[in-house]
Amino acid sequence: MSFTIAIIGRPNVGKSTLFNRLVGQKLALVDDEPGVTRDRREGEARLGDLQFTVIDTAGLDEGARGSLTARMQEQTETAIKLADALMFVVDARTGLTPTDRAFADFARRADKPVVLVANKSEGKHGDVGAMEAYALGLGDPVQISAEHGEGLSELYDALRPLMPEPAEHDQTSDEPADTEEDLATRPIRVAIVGRPNAGKSTLINRLIGEERLLTSPEAGTTRDSIAVEITWNGRAFRVFDTAGLRRRSRIEEKLEKLSVADALRAVRFAEVVVLLMDSQNKFEEQDLRIADLIEREGRALVIAVNKWDLTGNKPGQISALRAEADHWLPQIAGVPIVAVSGLMGEGIDRLMQAIVDAYAIWNKRVATSALNRWFEQAISANPPPAVSGRRLKLNYITQTKARPPSFVLFCSRADAVPQAYLRYLTNSLREGFDLPGTPVRITLREKQNPFAHKRKRLS
Repeated sequence: MSFTIAIIGRPNVGKSTLFNRLVGQKLALVDDEPGVTRDRREGEARLGDLQFTVIDTAGLDEGARGSLTARMQEQTETAIKLADALMFVVDARTGLTPTDRAFADFARRADKPVVLVANKSEGKHGDVGAMEAYALGLGDPVQISAEHGEGLSELYDALRPLMPEPAEHDQTSDEPADTEEDLATRPIRVAIVGRPNAGKSTLINRLIGEERLLTSPEAGTTRDSIAVEITWNGRAFRVFDTAGLRRRSRIEEKLEKLSVADALRAVRFAEVVVLLMDSQNKFEEQDLRIADLIEREGRALVIAVNKWDLTGNKPGQISALRAEADHWLPQIAGVPIVAVSGLMGEGIDRLMQAIVDAYAIWNKRVATSALNRWFEQAISANPPPAVSGRRLKLNYITQTKARPPSFVLFCSRADAVPQAYLRYLTNSLREGFDLPGTPVRITLREKQNPFAHKRKRLS
């Protein structure tokens, strides 16, 4: 079991900056505005030879019962319960505040080892605030600058006595990485994306069976892309909740730009992307833009229409949805579409099965012999057109990789093949080998004439 440390403190003392420093990546959003972090985020940290799980939390702050601020604090309290030790962070430049003193008592009541960290201690201005931190009664403050990486050796010295002794590793039992069994059991990476207030966090909370992510009627509640682990029918999933994606022209605040960039990074990291639409406003322009982005990134796509309990569930609605999807998204014809209700828990099993199926198609490989039998039939049924009075010669096709299925078509004049004919081959390939809803890539490559150099010498 990994040793877990929760980073706590009032808003804007640099908890997320310290989290990013420890995990070695800019995972958590950082901004000068207080209260950027809302959901708790976990990461695998490394400090020298120490390895542990670190939890970034929302700033400890008081709020009315049931308010978003109060529920953010509940998330922090949950992180404290899960942790083996706490890092209580104060701002050395600002000095102690009444809020710091109040929550120092809160940290003491947790009855867990506490490491007091005086962040932003770079330069002479941080020394005074760091000295003030002694008044909290939590031991000697460790002076660091998370932004500049200063004081990490002192932080190592403070954390080392808290850690369990590392287990001895058998040096002779190294196993090769990425075996077929590993690939079959590795969690499927799934990103849930969509416009603001489509119900992404509510859906994920329903999937895991607990209020893990903050939800609110107010759009824009989610800021960071938060990963949660889910097991369904014995299969592991790593699901990323993301911030809502609005039209670029409407994104004005710096913080929202950071949230959108984090969501786009989650899409690129994912293997399957679930595009969540609101049943009351589906297939709007921004939904189509997001779907096109997913296709261009080469990720498997599943469309989920949320808040289905509000539609009345009339006969023929699902068929109409599929027809709409094929009409608006011809580049990924046959994309699976599932009606769900995150609030009521409807359609969850169908959605998870659609994700598994989409992942299998995304990884599909086609035998070269079967591929070329299809290819001969396709060009016989619809021969390539003549360009500039010369018939195009298409030789053969082969699959170069999966994830997504990608093919190379060898031909005589690659630059002369019309896009319309390439779309015909793509759609025929999708139908012939049952590749619905996944991006299909066909790259044209000219087959070199081995006698071309001799012909040049003769001329």
